[in-house]
Amino acid sequence: MAGVKQGDWVVAAADQVIAEGKRRGPDSPLVCASGISPSGPIHLGNLREIMVPHFVADEIRRRGLHCKHILSWDDYDRLRKVPAGLPASFTEHIGRPLTAVPDPCGEHESWAEHFKIPFRAALAELGVEVTEISQTQMYTSGAYREQILHAMRNREKIDAVLGRYRTAKKAEATDAEEDGDEETAGSGYYPYKPYCAACGRDTTTVSTFDETSTEIRYSCVCGHNDGFALGQADGGKLAWKVDWPMRWAYQGVTFEAGGVDHSSPGSSFTVGSQVVREVFDGQPPSYLGYSFVGISGAAKMSGSAGGAPTPTDALQILEAPLLRWLYARRRPNQSITVAFDQEVNRLYDEWDAIGRRVAAGDAEPTEFAVRQRSVGSATHTLPATERVLPFRALASVVDITTGDDAQTLRILRDLTVDEPLANLDQARPRLDRAQAWVDGYVAAHERTQVRTEPDHKQLECLSPTEREALKLLLDGLEEHWSLPGLTSLVYGVPKLQAGLQLDAPASPELKTAQRQLFSLLYTLLVGRDTGPRLPTLLLALGAERIRTLLTIA
Repeated sequence: MAGVKQGDWVVAAADQVIAEGKRRGPDSPLVCASGISPSGPIHLGNLREIMVPHFVADEIRRRGLHCKHILSWDDYDRLRKVPAGLPASFTEHIGRPLTAVPDPCGEHESWAEHFKIPFRAALAELGVEVTEISQTQMYTSGAYREQILHAMRNREKIDAVLGRYRTAKKAEATDAEEDGDEETAGSGYYPYKPYCAACGRDTTTVSTFDETSTEIRYSCVCGHNDGFALGQADGGKLAWKVDWPMRWAYQGVTFEAGGVDHSSPGSSFTVGSQVVREVFDGQPPSYLGYSFVGISGAAKMSGSAGGAPTPTDALQILEAPLLRWLYARRRPNQSITVAFDQEVNRLYDEWDAIGRRVAAGDAEPTEFAVRQRSVGSATHTLPATERVLPFRALASVVDITTGDDAQTLRILRDLTVDEPLANLDQARPRLDRAQAWVDGYVAAHERTQVRTEPDHKQLECLSPTEREALKLLLDGLEEHWSLPGLTSLVYGVPKLQAGLQLDAPASPELKTAQRQLFSLLYTLLVGRDTGPRLPTLLLALGAERIRTLLTIA
């Protein structure tokens, strides 16, 4: 599937998953799988682990076929390190299962649940339906007991598979860390690591395993020595490169996606594909490797590093369909950049342009399909803003009005003069996203501070040409009081001064004069030479305030 280069990647992936299901047999279920370790904030990079299988499963459902999308919470994994920003005292829990570590905020039952809950809410807002599986529950309930015994009895075969890659180039960092879970002792290799019954950590070393009695013996760095029968009790887990293929066979997974660190030669997927065939008598799933997700050009996100934006953060400023679109429009092997800076305006502009093309019937087939996947799933359509206004205009308005609802409605009615907005709810949720972006992501020095009094000193120093320009602007306000009208006016004043019509083409000289006028107006209105789009700013201020600030005494 890595060879898919053109066309609709979701359709191509769904075709291969359906073909894989048929190859396995007529009664074989179609199962798309995702897996996330709730070891820290679940960020926008982790979201791709969910969205790639989600779109594939959704495409299969749109064809009328049953497809299950499972989310395996790797919450029985050890706590490897404490993410930045969380209490250093939690280092005492390193080595314990994530479900055995307390919530750092004391609000939920465990560390794992603390990070699962906001992610669940974000998935619901995005219209992503998954069947959750807790690996803590699966391991501690004995669900995998037979699989664990099978792996231990076939440890030499597993060791031989792993040995094919041990002398090759070391895998990526994530896989290298996971290799540490594979227990090797003087008596041989063990694919299972117990959690210590005394300290609760996985700092244990297996010494013996009796295949008949199934008794396993281990020692821990805490000084505790113990043992139990694997056929009757549960208290540990398989190493990652054995655990992953075991679950493929156990759950009948037909499709999964993974990051590039799991997808390179010799890494988890390569090794797991051999293990599932040779040890668990199963088949590896159809697979897609996905690239990283960055923030406005940032490098790969790491949940353990802390500070990486989460889906909850993104949904504060991006409407859910737009966030879905960012993940649907790119092939998995392409990187994604989610904008939290001024680029967010461009993302909304692109999204709105596609919507207009779809509405007009001018969209390309793939573009249309991606839009349909973005606005909802096979089972329901996501809520949408009733009156779609440009995000950059909404951001300018809430910036200028500082969130005053009455002033905001007045301005938005001027922006929609042909069909005035009835109430602010018609502009939501986009209006709320614009407010959140301005409040949370626009630096204080970039916020618009409209002058409360005219700059008399500046006004007195204006040249005759500048005075004439201001007079032409003020004289034309009433006639041109609409967004298109004011746009024509502010660009047209230099044309009128040159004896031309408002709609005359702009020469290089006129463009220079326009820039000079814009700079003057920004200086007189907001005290700096740049700001929000002038027509929007003028509408926001209102004719009376404009005259107050621009009239020469």
